[in-house]
Amino acid sequence: MTGKRLLIVAHAPSENTRRLRDALVEGARDPAVEGVETIVKSPFETQPDDLLAARALLLFTTENLGYMSGALKDFFDRCYYPCLEQTQGLPYALCVRAGHDGTGTCRAVESIAGGLRWRPVQAPLVCRGPFDEDFVGQCRELGLLLAAGLEAGVF
Repeated sequence: MTGKRLLIVAHAPSENTRRLRDALVEGARDPAVEGVETIVKSPFETQPDDLLAARALLLFTTENLGYMSGALKDFFDRCYYPCLEQTQGLPYALCVRAGHDGTGTCRAVESIAGGLRWRPVQAPLVCRGPFDEDFVGQCRELGLLLAAGLEAGVF
């Protein structure tokens, strides 16, 4: 892995989830953060080479039937083995848009990320229940946190 590249893999199938994805991106691309390239892709677009080129990863998924979205599961299915040995220690964060509690979604993603030996840099951000405008600010902060930490060499 070379350069300071933050990869955001985001499943955003609705207007509200696109707002949250955009807030994650806005935070990551904050003008105060320099020297970090932010790449944004849907899980279906993301290829193993994208993951191999990243220095940090931000995953965004909806909660679907108490689990991650099928789109994010597809990403993991395609990228797991090609990236298993080369991405160990990759810093990552997770954001979940959950209509319920997000527990199953977090557990599933954390299990796969643990198998890849990725390193969580903070507890998952779970935007629970009916849409709340505060979710937008929380997502912006998470994007900024990841980009600033990458810029500073914290991870």
